[in-house]
Amino acid sequence: MAYSEVLLLKPVDGLGGEGDQVKVRAGYARNYLLLRGFAVPLTRSNRKQVDSLRKRRAERESQELAGAQELAKKLEKTSLAFVVKTGEGGKMFGAITVNDLHDKLAAAGLEIDKRKIHLHTPVKTIGKHEVKIKLHADVSVELAFDVVSENPIEVQQAPAEAPAADGAKKERKERKPRDAKETKE
Repeated sequence: MAYSEVLLLKPVDGLGGEGDQVKVRAGYARNYLLLRGFAVPLTRSNRKQVDSLRKRRAERESQELAGAQELAKKLEKTSLAFVVKTGEGGKMFGAITVNDLHDKLAAAGLEIDKRKIHLHTPVKTIGKHEVKIKLHADVSVELAFDVVSENPIEVQQAPAEAPAADGAKKERKERKPRDAKETKE
């Protein structure tokens, strides 16, 4: 397989950021990176662009980090509460998912990408829970939220233990052999 070296002009997920020199398959470079303007072929004249691209990349990354830190401070001050319908014994109908958390944060005025909210399993219990929000490679926040019931929780009472005459505890009867030939005495 043929490879070619290219200079990235824009960040590409899984490959690198602007100013990086990467070696990729020739078809990928020709049909995707060069065609869409994400990269240019690596030549002597293009190597001179590396310094300006790296400088621009450093500025962009510092701005992203500052923005993520500012957003993290806002998230630490934020408290969320979800009011859900419950059945007998406080059992929830449905679950709290990433989409619910995203909608609640958007309603609070915090715009966060859904992919940055890391909730491993949907929340199906009432109480206090935490979710991890990864804003940047270096900045992540643990956001606490409450799930409360819309209606008062009624505790089910266990029925009183019935006497053995109801058949709750039956004694086993001994089995008798079916045929006299099978039993040897």
